[in-house]
Amino acid sequence: MRLKEVVEWAPLEVSVDGDNVERALKALKRKMANEGIYKELKKRKFFMKPSEEKKRKEREAERRRRKAFRMRGKNG
Repeated sequence: MRLKEVVEWAPLEVSVDGDNVERALKALKRKMANEGIYKELKKRKFFMKPSEEKKRKEREAERRRRKAFRMRGKNG
């Protein structure tokens, strides 16, 4: 049996300056997107068989490798 890694979550905080709630909400949504919360919610919406999960992870890793390769070409 495999143990899942333990993840400790720090709360996302956004300050509201004056009555500008819209700006604070936009900042919160941006932080949530950067933290990967939306992606995690989408991933957990449906059960995925272990074989499908493995294939998805392999696809994502390949995508990251290609992106890193492209970025390396632009910078170097």
